Amino acid sequence: MSNSARQLWLLAAFSLAMMAAGLVWAAFETRLFLNALVWIKPFKFALSFAVLFATLAWAVDKMSAPAQSARTLRWTIAVLAAAFWFEMIYITLQAAQGVGSHYNTGDLYHGVMYSIMGVGAVSLVVGTGVIGWAMLRDTGAKVHEDLRFGIGVGFILSTVLTLITAATLSSMPGHFVGIPPTGAATIPFFGWSAAVGDLRPSHFLALHAMQAIPLLAWAVQGRASARAWIIGGSVGYSALTLALYAQALMGLPLVRL
Repeated sequence: MSNSARQLWLLAAFSLAMMAAGLVWAAFETRLFLNALVWIKPFKFALSFAVLFATLAWAVDKMSAPAQSARTLRWTIAVLAAAFWFEMIYITLQAAQGVGSHYNTGDLYHGVMYSIMGVGAVSLVVGTGVIGWAMLRDTGAKVHEDLRFGIGVGFILSTVLTLITAATLSSMPGHFVGIPPTGAATIPFFGWSAAVGDLRPSHFLALHAMQAIPLLAWAVQGRASARAWIIGGSVGYSALTLALYAQALMGLPLVRL
């Protein structure tokens, strides 16, 4: 295993360790923030990072030796690691104090930290696209060419869609479009609103294009129509993501409960 892939697997392992710490924390924590237990946000972010870094590590491990040792890839992983540690440490510290990390800009310190979080989030998203582009160019990758194409397209598509949804989220005072009534229903586990528009479902789909499209490519690799399936699937996935994005902007929930 290359050093680049090993670093990404270690980041995935650290994320899993933070998830485990969150479960231990949950046994002693009863405080709420915005009607959710304060440990939930760090746990969800650790889970998201574990999936992200495991996916990236798997892809990088399939690259050819020259691609894995390229300076651009090494710097990209270093930036991803720095962004990960900053985001997780800040989110966890804020949760431990019972206050928010996102949209918390009430004073200079929190305003600056939220801006740095934004830079870190963009770095994570763009880094995924850089690795996707490297995979597309790596004709020596140790996977079928159809799967290599699907990985590259999926990673880049995830970058583009996430930048669209995240840009809107960061420009708003919150992730709701509308004001949910007190005690309004939410979708279990995810916490998405079932009463007003919520941008998080489209953001979720955008983030996970990097898994969905490669899985599709894996399923159809080797077929004469594989590229058509991958391109068609990417178009359909994008359309669904943007439809949920538009639905939220119109103030409509994913489902009404």
